[in-house]
Amino acid sequence: MKLLSPMAQIETIAQGRGIREYGRLVERFGGRNWKKCKGVASVEIDGAVGQAEVHWYECHGVGKVKMKLKRWL
Repeated sequence: MKLLSPMAQIETIAQGRGIREYGRLVERFGGRNWKKCKGVASVEIDGAVGQAEVHWYECHGVGKVKMKLKRWL
């Protein structure tokens, strides 16, 4: 997945221990202040280009990880 535009309409879905994968995120990437976020951006996947809802995890000092396209808009 390649982002073609900056994220818009960013929302925090969960944070800290409220994230199901919290333990795995800390073990793999480090950090403690994890948030699960969602936003809208133009993306390209296998030649298909369009607006999509994208989910990811982010932590201060680590950045955005595990970006996933959830649905086309």
